[in-house]
Amino acid sequence: MASGYRRVAWALGALAMLTGASDVPGSNPIIRDKFTADPAPVVIGDTLYLYVGHDEAQRDEMFNMKEWLVYSTTDMKHWTDHGPIMKVSDFKWAKADAWASQVIPRNGKFYFYAAVEHDRTHPGKAIAVAVADTPTGPFRDAKGAALITNEMTPKGTHSWEDIDPTVLTDDDGTTWIAWGNRQCYIARLKPNMIEIDGPITEITPPHFEEGPWLHKRGKVYYLTYASLDRAKHRDERISYSTAPSIKGPWTYRGELTGSGKYSFTIHPGIVEYKKNWYLFLHNANLAIGDLNGAIGRRAVTVERLHYNPDGTMKPVVQTAAGVSAPAS
Repeated sequence: MASGYRRVAWALGALAMLTGASDVPGSNPIIRDKFTADPAPVVIGDTLYLYVGHDEAQRDEMFNMKEWLVYSTTDMKHWTDHGPIMKVSDFKWAKADAWASQVIPRNGKFYFYAAVEHDRTHPGKAIAVAVADTPTGPFRDAKGAALITNEMTPKGTHSWEDIDPTVLTDDDGTTWIAWGNRQCYIARLKPNMIEIDGPITEITPPHFEEGPWLHKRGKVYYLTYASLDRAKHRDERISYSTAPSIKGPWTYRGELTGSGKYSFTIHPGIVEYKKNWYLFLHNANLAIGDLNGAIGRRAVTVERLHYNPDGTMKPVVQTAAGVSAPAS
């Protein structure tokens, strides 16, 4: 029976690779009934939860994002939709843009960090923090004010640099947050998870555009991000740097993937789940009804991720088969 199951699994994976995006469980994009973007995975127990922004742009819109959604899986192939966990309007001081987010467990609760547009009291993009008792919410504003505002990074070049938060709790129990657009910043969080503890430091790696993601494997720290070498490319790719400490020094390791199909933007989310590593991304290779994928209508994908013996990550080829293809 086991060998027969493997043959069926291989055949399904091969079919997905030959036919492009399909309905084979685990093939890309993994969510087909909504446009989703900026994937942020987290493992809680035996379940992987995936937080995404909801792209609702119509014909002539670039972005229209009002809420964040969460999905879960226990096999990487079948996903349960838990619906919206928050809306921008839940942050009374924010006025628009449910952009990239990430959730992290801490102190028996779940903390949600997200990029939004602040109201006119602190113009520009800002980072919000919310909290819940379960991974699926309900989440509530944990601070009643922004965690990070544009005034806190005065050396930046534009008002939307404070976006795309990523959080990592280190082995010593300290939690760090990184974020940015064009400039990449990092800071330590206080144990209460809703205040910055100490200075904000710039750690901008080569070709950094946005979408940083922090993770650790063994003794190596990884900063993976959406990159754009404007002299060579029109669309974002994924690049990464590594370091022996969260404080650096960071060493540039080059590109991890090419651009997402039909998409100017791309956004990494990396996680280990059931002894395998995965890279979540997004592209614009999805049509729903009469709406095709576009800069504001993206679709989340996932690929297996592998490491070299020296700790560097092997380049990832984005596929339609995704994790429905046999593991190599």
